[in-house]
Amino acid sequence: MKEYQVVLITKNVKNEMEILDQSIWENANCLTDFSSPWNNDLVSKIEFRALWNAQNLYFNFRVFDTDIYIDEKDNSIDSIGNSDRVELFFRANDSLNPYYCLEIDTSARLMDFEAKPNKDFDFSWKWPKEDLSITASKDEVSFTVEGRISIESLNKLNLIQNNIIEAGIFRAKFSKDENQNYEPTWISWVNPNTETPNFHIASSFGKLILIK
Repeated sequence: MKEYQVVLITKNVKNEMEILDQSIWENANCLTDFSSPWNNDLVSKIEFRALWNAQNLYFNFRVFDTDIYIDEKDNSIDSIGNSDRVELFFRANDSLNPYYCLEIDTSARLMDFEAKPNKDFDFSWKWPKEDLSITASKDEVSFTVEGRISIESLNKLNLIQNNIIEAGIFRAKFSKDENQNYEPTWISWVNPNTETPNFHIASSFGKLILIK
């Protein structure tokens, strides 16, 4: 499995802080190893960073793309699911029974749900609000989605074992096709080696190693 080392934050950080200072993020490892195994087109550069301390796991996606599509008809699951977004999946083991999904669009709308094998999704399940914070921003060349997840909530879901979190890291990019319809390009850290795009499979996960 692919591995990413999550650096421990040594500075004092307020537990409620949603956005870490840039000086703190500079200590994180930068993951750029993303691709779309089902599409030959070049994908925009993605930088993923994560940090942790005793209270929280912090994550940061910076995507170098300004051609962003958001379905703004409402704030429903379907609307978020039809928008450019980044995604984090977490599992206890490769049985995927269950696993947990966070899908976040460029305006920080969240689609969170519990899942079981064969795309059995429970959209009534929600990550506890007090254990999760998310923000999004844009600049001239990119958009950023970042947030924090409490270590307590990850432990309650049995998602940290021997300082390892098994996770999938993904992006959905929507572009117009020749019929002027928006269609997704699916981008992943780990190539799941499937004929068609599928993140909801055991082979799409890697390991986040919490370094002490």
